[in-house]
Amino acid sequence: MAKDQLYHGIVIGASAGGRDVLVKILSGLSENYAVPILVVQHRHPNDVNGFERSLKLKIPLPVVSPCDKQEIEPGKVYVAPANYHMLVERTGIIALSLDEKVKWSRPSIDVLFESAAHAWGKGVIALLLTGANSDGMEGMSTVKALGGLTIAQDPATAEEPVMPRSAIDAGTVQMVLTPAEIAGLLATLKAGRYPGTE
Repeated sequence: MAKDQLYHGIVIGASAGGRDVLVKILSGLSENYAVPILVVQHRHPNDVNGFERSLKLKIPLPVVSPCDKQEIEPGKVYVAPANYHMLVERTGIIALSLDEKVKWSRPSIDVLFESAAHAWGKGVIALLLTGANSDGMEGMSTVKALGGLTIAQDPATAEEPVMPRSAIDAGTVQMVLTPAEIAGLLATLKAGRYPGTE
């Protein structure tokens, strides 16, 4: 990772055990953190903002359950609503979709990662955390191919190691880090402008 690299956004995918590790990673970031963060957490389709409310209590950054076509703003954590895919558009807005499930999941980590890779190229970081299936593996491949940075949680620290392990084994991961190491890396990032706004 180049020290002078500017980032348009961070995308994070998690499943079983995700809330606790997200808290570990995000709770140490400052209130004036500049890079937007987009999260897909697998959860029950009937969960109406329960995950967002629990996350708000634990981290210093604003947590948002976005609407379709909502503009992505610096320093906010956008959590995909239950039962909706969340995508990043090239103009720096969020799109929500009710398209078919991907790997039995909606929201899908692959869908978020692939859209962010196409929107932001080398200006995106993809983090794949704890989980019990392979969602996110293909998205990590796209992020890597388009110049972004791919990071997996060290499976030894994950409640469910299958998800990060599947991406590692597929060769799509550039860095394998503990939650504490991920938090330290995120704290050093600098925000950049969205493509087309410079």
